[in-house]
Formats: sequence, structure tokens, C-alpha cells
Amino acid sequence: MGVAGPFPGYAGRPPGPVMDRDEADRALARLGAEHEAIETSLLALQDHAGRRLLEGADLTGVTKERWASTEQSITLLWGYFDAYTEALAEARAVRARRRHPNRDDLVALTELLRGQGVTVAHAAGSPDPSITGPAKLSERFTLEELVARMNDLYARSLDMVVASDSVWSALPARIDLLAAELHRTRSLAHSVGVRPGEHPAGDDLEAITHELTTLRVQVISDPLAFWLSGPGSSAPGGGRPDTTRYDRAARALDDVRREIEAVLAVRQDAEQRLVHLRDVLSRADRTLTEARSARGEVLAKIAASEVPAVSGPATALQERLAAASEYRRHAQWHRLSPLLETLEREAEEELLRARESLTAVTAPLAVRAELRGRLDAYKAKVARHGMAEDPLLIERYDAARRMLWSAPCDLRVAAQAVLRYQEAAAEMLSQRRTSGPEDRR
Repeated sequence: MGVAGPFPGYAGRPPGPVMDRDEADRALARLGAEHEAIETSLLALQDHAGRRLLEGADLTGVTKERWASTEQSITLLWGYFDAYTEALAEARAVRARRRHPNRDDLVALTELLRGQGVTVAHAAGSPDPSITGPAKLSERFTLEELVARMNDLYARSLDMVVASDSVWSALPARIDLLAAELHRTRSLAHSVGVRPGEHPAGDDLEAITHELTTLRVQVISDPLAFWLSGPGSSAPGGGRPDTTRYDRAARALDDVRREIEAVLAVRQDAEQRLVHLRDVLSRADRTLTEARSARGEVLAKIAASEVPAVSGPATALQERLAAASEYRRHAQWHRLSPLLETLEREAEEELLRARESLTAVTAPLAVRAELRGRLDAYKAKVARHGMAEDPLLIERYDAARRMLWSAPCDLRVAAQAVLRYQEAAAEMLSQRRTSGPEDRR
């Protein structure tokens, strides 16, 4: 239920000249309107859902302290309102004596409406000095001062009630919804083997459960501990609930949910990923076998060449792949998920290392093939220019060819022989271009 705003301020002038009949009637009309507004606000505060919850709650912490003070303020408000009501009734009684009040009536009305004519007596030990200042047995007010005092007490009481009600309206329901989502996630986690002590996500779920349980208890018992007042706002209830801890728990649950979804994805495509892993490791083994065979060929055919050693098959990876198959067979998806990710990465690395090993081992054969190709290319070039029968070129070609097609082949010496053939061919081609015009003349 809504609560009316602060009471209207008293609009009368300070005590001075005696009021005439019209001034007194206008002042009484304003007082009557103020009385109705004050009564409406107090009744709305009395019926406010937040106030009823505060009365029935087992409060702790700052809320317990604030509510004890607020209860005194509300009691004091009703006492002030009763005094205000009595002063208004007395003033109306004075005015009702005569249709045309005499001077004594007007003096009495002026004192009641503008002077400190309202006396409020306090019971022993009440009110709290922090509410009204130093403790006094009674206080005297003008009606303006009394309304100002009620306005201040009302604003503080309403602020406390509205703040508590706002927190209770916002956080417990959200916590309950998150707890329901947590329950569904925990059930799903158990179905794929994610349990506390066996998987980090299971431990996270336990921590989130404890946090939400603790948070809800604290929000119910001490809502003001979760209230952030609005900067620069003097209106009652200006601020917002502090959802920091709730937001942190929600983010943690999202992370766990993604982890569970990853495990579920593993359950759906585990067999396909295992088949792919076997294929990758098989290709790596075949590549290493080819590299070992090529190394023997290189050692037999190439002389004076450093040939790197070839590692054996990835036995450790094969063993872990077998363990992954066992995890799948026994539906241990929470163990299979991280193992598959690691195996996929390491299997690709193993295949890359096997290919690099084959490339390094066969490098001398590639160099020999490149030298053979270069030698034949120059021979074809020489033949196109009609110098294939030149004795020097034939001699150098035969020497280079014997070195390149013999085993073991010394690549360094063979490269020099190919270079000598290239140089001789280049020199003769140059001479042929130079002597060509003189022959024509």
C-alpha cells in the first residue's frame, strides 16, 4: 500500500498582531486540511506492507537497531498527532463560541494558532534522546514547529520502512529463482557425473548453494545491510538494493552451467571425437614409420650428411586414448571432457612433429633431387644451342652424373661438380653469342 508524502508545511505567520475573524477562519481551514493530510499519511504508514513485515520479522544487525528507533518514532508521531488534534479541537471550540468572536476569543485563537500553545508530555524514558534531542518531560511547540517535527520523524520512519520493503521485494524472489535454477543445474550435473570432490564444477555448485542459503537468511533478517542510499537523494526510500553478492553468485552459476553444457556436448559427440583422435594418431605413426624408413635410405645413399634421429610411436598418447575410451564406456563424462580436449591438442602436435621429422630426414634426398634436376636442365639448354657434343661439357656432365647417381652420394662434392658444369656451359654460351656476328660477316 502506498504511503502519502511528507506532511504539508505550516503556512501561518509567526505570533504578532491579534488575528481578525477572517484570518482565524482561514487559518482553521488550513489546519483542518493539514490534519486530514497528516492522518492519511500516518494511516498509510501504519498499513504499509513493509512496516507489517518489520513487526513480524526476526531482525538482526543494522535493521534491528533502526527498527527499534523507528518504532519509537512512529509512537511519538501518533503522540504528536494527538496533541495536534487536541490543539485544533480547542481552537475550533473557541471559534465556535460566537458567530462574531470578541477580542478575547481572537487573542486566544491567535495564541493557539501562532504561539507555543501545544504542550506534549513524554513518558519516563521516552522518547529516545537521539530522536528528539535531549530528553525532556514535556515540550512546547507552535503548530508550525510541531508539523516540522512530525515531518522529520515521518520522513525518517518512511525511509527505513520503504528501504526494507524494497530489499525484501527485490532480493528474496530473485534468490529463490536462482536457487531453482541451481537445483536444475545440480541435477543435470549429477546425471553426467559432476559431483563435489570429483569435479571442480561440483565444488563450485556446493559453494554457490551455501552462498545463496546464507544470503537469503541475511536478506530476510537484515535487509538494510543490502541497501544503497541514493547519492544526494533526500526523498524517503531514495536508493536501491545492493545486489553485488547475488550478481556474483549468478555469474558463478553461469560459468558452471557452461561447464556442464561442455560435458553434455562431450557425451553427445564423444565417439566421433575418439575416432578422429585415433585417425590423427594413426597418421602420426605412419608418418614416423615413413621417416624411419627414409632415414635408412638416406644413410645408405647419402654420404657425409647429418641425419636426425626419428622418435618412436606416441605410446603415452595411445595409453591415454585407451583411458578416454574407458571413461566413455563407463559414462564418466566429467573425466572424459578435459581429457579429450588435452588429447586433441597433443595429437595434432604429435602429427606436426612427425611431419617435421620426415621433412628433416628426407632433406638430403631433396637436395640430391634438386641437383639432379639442375644438371639435366643445363644439359638440355646446352643441347638447344648445339653444344651437346663439346668434349669439356661431356666430361664435366659425366663426372657430375656419376656422383649424383652413385651411392653413397657426397652432396658437397656433387654440388661442386654440378657447379663446374654450369660454369663451363655458361662460358661457352657466352663465347657463342660473342662470335656469332663475325661468322655471319
